[in-house]
Amino acid sequence: MPGRPTLPPLPTDRAAGAAERARTAATRPAASVQALGLGTSQLLAAATLDDGLVLVVVPRSGGLATAVREAPEGDLAAKVTVTSRSSQPLRNPLRARLELAGWLTPVPAEEEAELVLAFAAVRPDDVLLDVGLTATLLCLDVAEVLLHEGGGWTEITPEVYAAARPDPLGVAEDDLIAEHAGPLAELRARVQAWTGDDPVHLLGLDRYGVLFRVEPRTGCYDLRTPFPTPLTSTGELPAAVRTLLTRTR
Repeated sequence: MPGRPTLPPLPTDRAAGAAERARTAATRPAASVQALGLGTSQLLAAATLDDGLVLVVVPRSGGLATAVREAPEGDLAAKVTVTSRSSQPLRNPLRARLELAGWLTPVPAEEEAELVLAFAAVRPDDVLLDVGLTATLLCLDVAEVLLHEGGGWTEITPEVYAAARPDPLGVAEDDLIAEHAGPLAELRARVQAWTGDDPVHLLGLDRYGVLFRVEPRTGCYDLRTPFPTPLTSTGELPAAVRTLLTRTR
């Protein structure tokens, strides 16, 4: 169709940028843990520190904390799952699911206070005030990282995951979407014209572009309108969106 803009799907090379997207997903609050012999339960909180260390907060008197303390080898096989969902009104708001598998170990008492502060620096949560009282801090020695997104998955080495950093737009994503609602709505309308009758909804944004969820009658798929160059700060977003609007005319 003449004049039809090129809107590529999410990158097929899932290794590129996957670690960054995984670290971004790790900042989301919805986290659970599946431990050997204990099934699945919700975590009070979970975080990946700046140096890549993965920490979780669990009830001090709960079965998981007890199982870790009493583990014969000093650790317990477990998998932490963090779910990333869009705040936009979508039929299926799921964006990504991050799985971190490894072994849970107790945090040494002499390191607890320092690690609580490091936890709060990347993910503030009132439950951290309960650590040492009704809650316990555990460390996950990560052996496997899997990022599920867009109907597929990418395996990331623990070393690459630890070295990556979250997307700089991630922490302010909802505020940025609200602040630039007008231009993003105009961009969505351009994408809608490109896709035809299938409904198009804003999914979110990251430093690589604006993401849209296309919802045919059955199933769904995601599209990215890529920025000319990846952004390095939130202040670059307005100019990047204006460039996309100019190009899609």
